[in-house]
Amino acid sequence: MRISVLHQTRYSYTEPARSVLQYLRLTPRDHDGQHVVCWRIEPSDEGRLATTYDHFGNVVHVFSADTPLRELTLAAEGEVETVDTAGVIRNAAELVPDACFLRETELSAATDPIRAFAASVADPGGSTLATLHRLMFATAERVRFDVEPTDSGTTADEAFALRRGVCQDLTHVFLAAARHLGIPSRYVSGYFRRDDGVVEQVAGHAWAESLVPGLGWVGFDPTNVICTTEAHVRVAIGLDYHGAAPVRGSRRGGGNEVLEVRLRVDIARRQGQSQSQS
Repeated sequence: MRISVLHQTRYSYTEPARSVLQYLRLTPRDHDGQHVVCWRIEPSDEGRLATTYDHFGNVVHVFSADTPLRELTLAAEGEVETVDTAGVIRNAAELVPDACFLRETELSAATDPIRAFAASVADPGGSTLATLHRLMFATAERVRFDVEPTDSGTTADEAFALRRGVCQDLTHVFLAAARHLGIPSRYVSGYFRRDDGVVEQVAGHAWAESLVPGLGWVGFDPTNVICTTEAHVRVAIGLDYHGAAPVRGSRRGGGNEVLEVRLRVDIARRQGQSQSQS
């Protein structure tokens, strides 16, 4: 499947922001089942745009504005060829030891209710893969998708207690439970091409990857209750949302801020010659 993505993040300030610094984890990388055909990052204002990699191997663009500004739009656009690998991730950038993904974070800590939840879904036969499938289904049943009650700072414990949340929250609950069971697991940010005809989306997508003996890293999407497919475009990984957030930054001045996101994920219509990634 060839998927096209247009992801625009627009900031408006009530006063000129004297300095703006943004870290963009918006560029996917190649691995088995995913090939970046073309991709570009384009800020609306003049400034410095540097490319680097973080300690997880994510592509990071760092943008700093040259002059004070009242508005800034950061656009990521491109096309990605995907193939269904039954959720198995191979030949991706792996720069840290697997055990690193057993670490708890503030957003993904396993509190007593989540520990009990994890114990209740563990496969009696000891199969890691079966446990993870059971956990994915149980997480979707426990935490219903709802865009209203949570935000980017909501913890796994809070979402678990609310029984509602967005894909970020379901992923944090999954991570907390899986790590408590001793299964290295990581947060993934990216895009999901829906099959219901909806191409304009309000935000990117998030899911988890867990380490399965004999298979390697496998993607689990508790929001859609599926292992990852060719409809998923994998962009960045981390211990939680903070480590894989598409856009994070800081500014000096600017007064109040208004944030708008435009996201379009669809089957690519253009079938032209492949371009190199930029």
